[in-house]
Amino acid sequence: MLKRKLATSALALTVASSMFLTACGGGGDEKKVENNKKAAAKPEEPVTITFWDENAGPARTPVWEEVIKRFEAKYPNITVEYVGIPNSSAKSKYDAAIAAEDTPDIGSVQTTWLPEFSIRGALKPLDSYYDKSDVSKKLNKAAVDVNKEITRDKKLYGIPYAQNLDALWIRTDWFEQAGVKEPKTWDEFFTVIEKMKDPAQNRYGFTIRGGAGASFTIQRAMFAYSGLDYFDKNGKSNINDPKHVEFVEKYYSFYDKSTPKSDITNGYKEMIAAFDTGVVGMVHHNPGSFGEHSKALPAGSFKMIPLPTTKDGRYVAEGGNAVNLAMFKATKNPDAAWKFIEFVNSEDAQSYWNQQTGQIPTNKDVLDDQWVQDAQHIKVAFEVYNNSKTKIYMPPFYLPDYRTILDTIVDPGVQSVMSGKMTAKEFLDQWAKAIEDSKAKYDATFKK
Repeated sequence: MLKRKLATSALALTVASSMFLTACGGGGDEKKVENNKKAAAKPEEPVTITFWDENAGPARTPVWEEVIKRFEAKYPNITVEYVGIPNSSAKSKYDAAIAAEDTPDIGSVQTTWLPEFSIRGALKPLDSYYDKSDVSKKLNKAAVDVNKEITRDKKLYGIPYAQNLDALWIRTDWFEQAGVKEPKTWDEFFTVIEKMKDPAQNRYGFTIRGGAGASFTIQRAMFAYSGLDYFDKNGKSNINDPKHVEFVEKYYSFYDKSTPKSDITNGYKEMIAAFDTGVVGMVHHNPGSFGEHSKALPAGSFKMIPLPTTKDGRYVAEGGNAVNLAMFKATKNPDAAWKFIEFVNSEDAQSYWNQQTGQIPTNKDVLDDQWVQDAQHIKVAFEVYNNSKTKIYMPPFYLPDYRTILDTIVDPGVQSVMSGKMTAKEFLDQWAKAIEDSKAKYDATFKK
């Protein structure tokens, strides 16, 4: 049974305040006292708030619907209108809403969006709400601090309700059948891709993300390979470092030979479907696809393993890999909106949401739950994050157009490399220049 925590009644506070004011009034007439009592006893006015989910679909939407159902049971005067948006179009949907000044009350937003949305004046700072809330004592401080560090004014615009770690999901039954060991290094990974290929059974060793979000995958993979920082000591981007050119050339050389031809347009949902329907033996994703794998595949036929290590044996992970709830500035019901944000980050709600999706809770009380102790993929994530040799690198999330560069330059660039229209070096040079130009503009404007 889920644990329930008692909250102080807003109605009780209203009654107490009314009684205090009446006592201080020096004995007003009885009619006035009676009117005050009636006003105090009046329940809060019903309100409706809108919540946008940036990763809607059959795996996530039912989970949010259940969370909303529990929230509305606790706060019967607040109705939450759920709007589900497919992951591939979520950023453009938010952009259009901000431009039209027609934003929701609350939105699930990726960490990379926070700097841009806050600069555009779309979000409401949550520092005062958070500092007064019990959840401030429970959430992962590092994840919260990242969200403040990456914004220009260093304010808190997003509350992280789940964390992630890029990793590999593998079909353990395929590995056993082929007599292949799990890859621990990148050289072993590339070898396994070849060994797991079986054209006769329409099986491929791996799926390469070439559609929306390809920028995330290739960035995290190549830094995991090189172990470099995002910038060198002179402030130059390491994006086009020779190690990355070497990796990208090798990585994309497997396309349409040991990976499906459809990879060039496949986004998150398509590559997960390829894994879950038995087309590929490995997929680069994160714990968040556990829910889909567990519904589609027999227990024991799949597992999560860390991304391969660098040549000197280190794990490498990208910092700030979380998903957050943000309150939009235009909300007319900020207190009700905060109650929803606070509720989602409570122990019970976070436990339910993360157990169903497979992601890593940010509320430390959830970490003691039995499902967390038993979850193989969560153990792998902790193995990486708690390893003393693990390197955490930080992309320049603070650049206002960082995410725009990924979406409009890197994603299309990946497809150009996969189709042979651009070399790996040309692609990485273009990417590095865009980042360096953005950083130079930012430094000139905000670091005077």
